[in-house]
Amino acid sequence: MNDEHQHGQADGEPTQPVGPLPPPAAHDPAASWQAPAPHDAPADRSTPPSWVPPQQQPAPYREPWGGYPAPGTTPFPVGGFAGQPAQPGGHPGQPHARHATTKGRVSGWVWPVVAVLALVVGVLGGVAGSVGYENLRSDDTPGTVADGLAGVDTVTEAPLAAEDGTVAAVADALLPSTVQIVAEFEGQDGGATGSGFVLDRQGHIVTNNHVVADAADDGGPIEIVDQDGNRYDATVVGRSPVYDLAVLVSEEATGLEPASLGASGKLRVGETVVAFGSPLGLSSTVTAGIVSALQRPVTTGQSADQSSYINAVQTDAAINPGNSGGPLVNLLGQVVGVNSAIATTGGGLGGESGNIGVGFAIPVEQVRITADQILRTGEASYPVIGAEVQTGGQGGDGAEISRVVADGAAAEAGLEEGDVVTAVDGERVTDGIALIVSIRSNQPGETIELTVQRGGEERQVDVVLRSEVG
Repeated sequence: MNDEHQHGQADGEPTQPVGPLPPPAAHDPAASWQAPAPHDAPADRSTPPSWVPPQQQPAPYREPWGGYPAPGTTPFPVGGFAGQPAQPGGHPGQPHARHATTKGRVSGWVWPVVAVLALVVGVLGGVAGSVGYENLRSDDTPGTVADGLAGVDTVTEAPLAAEDGTVAAVADALLPSTVQIVAEFEGQDGGATGSGFVLDRQGHIVTNNHVVADAADDGGPIEIVDQDGNRYDATVVGRSPVYDLAVLVSEEATGLEPASLGASGKLRVGETVVAFGSPLGLSSTVTAGIVSALQRPVTTGQSADQSSYINAVQTDAAINPGNSGGPLVNLLGQVVGVNSAIATTGGGLGGESGNIGVGFAIPVEQVRITADQILRTGEASYPVIGAEVQTGGQGGDGAEISRVVADGAAAEAGLEEGDVVTAVDGERVTDGIALIVSIRSNQPGETIELTVQRGGEERQVDVVLRSEVG
């Protein structure tokens, strides 16, 4: 991992593992991914116990891998464990992948209503996020496919016609493709639960990384449970702490029906969506709502080592601990996102970490990209620029670069400490979180244009994104 790091306060985060926050410091922008051609991805389920929200952190601070919730909010996992209350979990840390922000969108973390963001996945061990990630990879990783998503049988055709798009029809079509994830946590078999969905006919399942992170680190057992209650042993093919995604494989589950993958880019605010999963341990649960916002820059995780940045789909569909990893679906029956986090008004008590109508899902485009990488090599990568940026306490006028890594992409492009980035490829950037998310919306090797303010003058700087594993 190179010197790049993200710093700053944690912003509200989607269902993802959370961990302790690092001391105030600057953040470094990480590159963002571009989604490859759409592919089908399975939906996963999670059983959410209740977490005790971590303490709020000061505005800017240093984070090794990812960001934290916006000022005034604290990200923590809401995932659940068997027989235990949900605890804060954190997204695995991400090496300097700067923020991937939604282009042209305001950070949107200064919500007076949102005091805490909680992970929706039912995993108490989310904090272990990226720890041990390197140990998970091997040359003979089971479940890898040379051609990635192109080498497996995914589904993209919508199972429903527009005129048949009712919530009941969507539930009937997607429940067979949604599974519950039961994983080892802190030595306890079945200690963590979450959700997932069937990606293809080769037995691959998509879920959140924080749902299986502890089991992956410990080599503990993982099971998937289908709609009929059948249990199948599963192993981790690969996972991405940075995007809070993981791909599992089970040779016994090849008979399950893959979920159809759609496109979050076609969603409209106000459109009806349906969430699937195992909230609060209640398997095969379906809730409905609308898309309440798009391209919402969100950072998840409670510590510098365990956070991730996503350009989330925001919904008011009821999402609770245990929904983590489950699919968010449109009325055509296509997966448009993976439920990952929720916002709550809790100020530090797990009892107040339930749904308040603000949930976040990882866009399916990112799921396709990450799943394709994992299937090919057993690991995922993300873009970085080699700089640190402030992620908290800013006034919405841009992202200030606090440090430029020697020999990094930013240094090569001529960026300097104190530069303020106000746009990426012409799309406005309001703060550090937005910049990180915007960068991560691209892929390594691509060139992005940054609009920079320096000494009262504006200039355009081209940066070639580099790659980091995570």
